[in-house]
Amino acid sequence: MTQYHNIPPVYDKNSRILILGSFPSVKSREAQFFYGHPQNRFWKVTAALLERGVPERIEEKKKLLLEGHIAVWDVIDSCDIEGSSDSSIRNVKANDIGGLLGRTSIQAVFANGDKAYQLYLKYCREQAGMDIIKLPSTSPANAAWNMERLTEAWQVIVRES
Repeated sequence: MTQYHNIPPVYDKNSRILILGSFPSVKSREAQFFYGHPQNRFWKVTAALLERGVPERIEEKKKLLLEGHIAVWDVIDSCDIEGSSDSSIRNVKANDIGGLLGRTSIQAVFANGDKAYQLYLKYCREQAGMDIIKLPSTSPANAAWNMERLTEAWQVIVRES
């Protein structure tokens, strides 16, 4: 069954980097905000990189991102997906990443995981006109990467912002 992205991108004119996921998980769609699964480490990693406390509420999360000059969105606008499984994604309609880049000062694009990276290359790279850097996924499914390794790998976003 086709699922639709129900979360607007977080960005402002000062955003310098864009972090892209593939498509919101069931938990994120229910929460109507990015990385809503309690086991996803995105907010812990981002807070550590920006040397801030881990945000709890949506407004705190938006503030953390915008103060860090970070924009967040997903590659996919709609798709067929089973639960939250990236491997089940079919019939992709991509978001207008190029349009977002045109409205911001974004200088670097990062993929939160391999699937977001692959989808961007397939559906967005040519239209967006910007390369993407693949980061290890903050998903709980990426158990091979502990918090320390994730935070170290994600340091590159601080250098870009």
